[in-house]
Amino acid sequence: MELRQMEYLVALADERQFTRAAELTGVSQSGLSAAIRNLEDELGTKLFTRTTRKVEPTEAGLALLPFARSMVSSATEARDAVVQVSRELSGTLRIGAEQCLGLVDVATVMERFHRRYPRVEIAFTQAGSHELMAGVRDGDLDAAFVATADHVGVLPRTVLGQEPVVLLCPPEHPFASRTAVDRAELSGESFIDFHPSWAVRQLNDDAFGARGVRRRVRFTVNDVHTLLDLVDRGLGVALVPRHVAAKPQAARLVAVPVLPDGASDWVVSVVTGTGERPDSPAPHLMELLEDAPVPVG
Repeated sequence: MELRQMEYLVALADERQFTRAAELTGVSQSGLSAAIRNLEDELGTKLFTRTTRKVEPTEAGLALLPFARSMVSSATEARDAVVQVSRELSGTLRIGAEQCLGLVDVATVMERFHRRYPRVEIAFTQAGSHELMAGVRDGDLDAAFVATADHVGVLPRTVLGQEPVVLLCPPEHPFASRTAVDRAELSGESFIDFHPSWAVRQLNDDAFGARGVRRRVRFTVNDVHTLLDLVDRGLGVALVPRHVAAKPQAARLVAVPVLPDGASDWVVSVVTGTGERPDSPAPHLMELLEDAPVPVG
């Protein structure tokens, strides 16, 4: 069994779909599928059951999963240890991220960077994506994890993943029993949304504006848990990236798919500056992200 096969297995077991697992591991869907089939042939048993809607690990797949995770983790730690002793790096990495990006675990990324380069001081800022983009453009940040493509210009941008937006509502809401909803049907709803500096607010505003649909944002918040609490209390509905609906605080709520329009997915990227300081550790951050699958928040 090869390390890459274990990485594919872990990603597929976590994501339960080939599209997202392939994005995380940087391989085509066909390549991922072929690698899993080869592993199943090697072991003489099915590791996943596949349906048109999702992928589930079999009993054999679940038995292999802890060993696969251990193998991937050990390989990552080994790479970090080699980098640490072979490349001495110092200075300050100025990095920022929007709260609750979902498609990347920024804390884990910073932990791995610190393990590789313990002499580099990490200066971290949490803010809205648009504020972070301004920080990168102005040279105040070396890199930022954002969920916007606005005002990127010539800044280097690497997409880390994307997912759809869903409608979040209480189970007693009329839309809770729907299999999908169109934005045009939501014009009369009261919305709970984030401050305009958050990427998802701009995403929602742009999506409704493009359809010529007016909406009422009754509550503006700066915290995911507050948003979930207000929705749970029946004070309004919310349009959020799909991962927000999977939070424990949203367990009672219903996530209704929104009919796709081709331009309103939640897309997470890392953006770096163009005029990097000569001693900037930012290129080493990008190297780390390319060296192993992106950890998911």
